[in-house]
Amino acid sequence: MTKLLIVDDSKVSRMVIRAHIKAAQPDWEIIEAGCGEDAIKITAEQHVDFCTMDINMPGMLGTDAAELILQAHPAMRIVIFSANVQDAMQTRANSLGSIFVSKPVTEKSIAIVTNYFLS
Repeated sequence: MTKLLIVDDSKVSRMVIRAHIKAAQPDWEIIEAGCGEDAIKITAEQHVDFCTMDINMPGMLGTDAAELILQAHPAMRIVIFSANVQDAMQTRANSLGSIFVSKPVTEKSIAIVTNYFLS
């Protein structure tokens, strides 16, 4: 079964992403984390196929967490979701081999995400 990890400090954002993904991919298993540190721990303990990652969270930046996760799991596909649309953030996400998708999460942005995950 395909497993997606949603990482965001906002429970509402996680719920919105979960609802959109479940509508598009009802068979996927979805797990959640509220910070980068928890995401690193989860990916160390279990197989995760895909990950959505917020940037601005308490503690570690999502891009830093994504970098550490990708060092351990280079085949994982990570999408960086953020309301912070500064060029530097987008460039950092792209330098990790991830794609950047701006918030708010919409059906259209979820289509971009699922296409990236499944390509």
